[in-house]
Amino acid sequence: MSPAQQRGLALWAALLSAAVCLGFLPVSRLVSVLVLMAMFGLIIAFWYIARPRAEHNATLHLDDLPEATYRQPVVLVCGDLPLACMQQSPVLTVTQGCWIRVEGHQDLEQVARQVLQQRPDWGRQLSVMVCVCPQKHADSEGLTSRLLALRWQISQLRKEIGHSVPLILNGQIGSEMSADMLWQAALPGEGRTVWRESNAPCSIAAWVNTGGAPAMQQQVLMNSLTSWFHQHVQAVFMDENPDVPAIAPAAVLWGMGPILAGSLASSAWTAWLSRHTALQQVSGWQPVGTDSTVFSPFPDFILPLLPEGRGLTPRARTWRCALGLFTLAAIAALLSSGWNNRQLLHRVGFDIARYDSLSMDDYGPKARAVAVLREDAALLDDYARNGVPTRLGLGLYQGEHLRMPVLDAIRSYVPPPPPPKPQPKPKPVPKIVRLDSMSLFDSGKFVLKAGSTKMLVNSLVGIKAKPGWLIVVSGHTDNTGNPQLNQTLSLKRAEAVRNWMRDTGDVPESCFAVQGYGESRPVATNDTPEGRALNRRVEISLVPQANACQIPGKHPAPSQDDGASQLNGE
Repeated sequence: MSPAQQRGLALWAALLSAAVCLGFLPVSRLVSVLVLMAMFGLIIAFWYIARPRAEHNATLHLDDLPEATYRQPVVLVCGDLPLACMQQSPVLTVTQGCWIRVEGHQDLEQVARQVLQQRPDWGRQLSVMVCVCPQKHADSEGLTSRLLALRWQISQLRKEIGHSVPLILNGQIGSEMSADMLWQAALPGEGRTVWRESNAPCSIAAWVNTGGAPAMQQQVLMNSLTSWFHQHVQAVFMDENPDVPAIAPAAVLWGMGPILAGSLASSAWTAWLSRHTALQQVSGWQPVGTDSTVFSPFPDFILPLLPEGRGLTPRARTWRCALGLFTLAAIAALLSSGWNNRQLLHRVGFDIARYDSLSMDDYGPKARAVAVLREDAALLDDYARNGVPTRLGLGLYQGEHLRMPVLDAIRSYVPPPPPPKPQPKPKPVPKIVRLDSMSLFDSGKFVLKAGSTKMLVNSLVGIKAKPGWLIVVSGHTDNTGNPQLNQTLSLKRAEAVRNWMRDTGDVPESCFAVQGYGESRPVATNDTPEGRALNRRVEISLVPQANACQIPGKHPAPSQDDGASQLNGE
């Protein structure tokens, strides 16, 4: 995956994270922002870790690569390379495919990444061929170490490009490369086959039978190479290793060029050959003359047999990752929307249940509960008119099922009765003090008796002169005698009581009103002595009057406390 594709995926992930966190998460805005910042941090950290490492050594000049529409196998060749005919360019394109040389100082994974940067759609076409020339290795331990490093690089390459890159193992011996190389190949599920440029592939038995003794000798040498190769090369890729997965080769090739007597240099393989076959000197065949001076040092015949790589190109893998991120974001949005709708149902249902649980006579809590329901109804009505918010959308909105229950609950509300109108204050009823006339006066007289003062003081405690109140003194008699005389007598007796109150309490005369009713207002029947005794009376009462006790004069109007003290004789 190229850096541009990685940056695009990081930006896509950031946009999806922002949409989910700010539009759907069932948390407060502050928590959503904090979660989004954490997601951005993870995306930046992942991009930093996954970005390609600097390619210091893998600086191939790949100007000779085929066009981007090239669809034949592309093989990265590493190991003991025949460099004779690939010194001008690391790319060799033949009829059946393309070979790309990977130098020993270069990293296989970096070279593959560089090729895919220029040809992003070649991921399915890549294969790796590891070449081993036994003559070049003085000890087997160094060879094993190099092969393990290649095994690790191939496993990493498979992870990065997203499919199982076919592996070809190639072992070659001989004094020089030739167009008449002798090849033997082993493919999975098939027997070993002899390949010659000049002949069609045939079985080993047929080749030995037609070739005679030289072919037999060459086959002995080839069998030795096969045994050594299986023990020291193929086993390194196939053995179990907890750190690196095993890699089964898609094809194993053995090539043998012209071998002149004594041409094999001393090496770990020649020692193994001498120990296992007792061959001290090896003689081969002279290469068949050819007019062509240009030939491929690689087994081109294997190219059409290579299995196609299975997996995705970097571009397709990028699209798949983008689709996977979108799917995860969609799932998170759906789950968040479902949770938001569940919270809405729970909250509105709780408001309805609380309203129903309150008695209609509980006016205060009931009014507050219906106010909450009206807010819920306004919110649901706004959703119905202007559209459902994103966090409740995605086809999961349940608010329409709540509108009618909320409206029904609101309609059932009975407001409390209006408070009673304030009653007008009753007019003050005058306080009346009734005094027995016979206790105050002698019969037919209107002069206070000597012992009446004490009774007047005790009876008039509640009568207090104050502004706005008039002290009314009225006299009454029974129906005995002349009515006109009774009228005059009642008035004189009222005036006598008034004069006593005025003089004793120093109360202004403007505070008094004197009336004589005679026998006109009886309180009891005059037919009995008891009734006539009740009718002979003097009544003193306080009547509201705005200008009472406010006439300016020699004596100012007393306050309430002063009037009380004056009337009480203090």
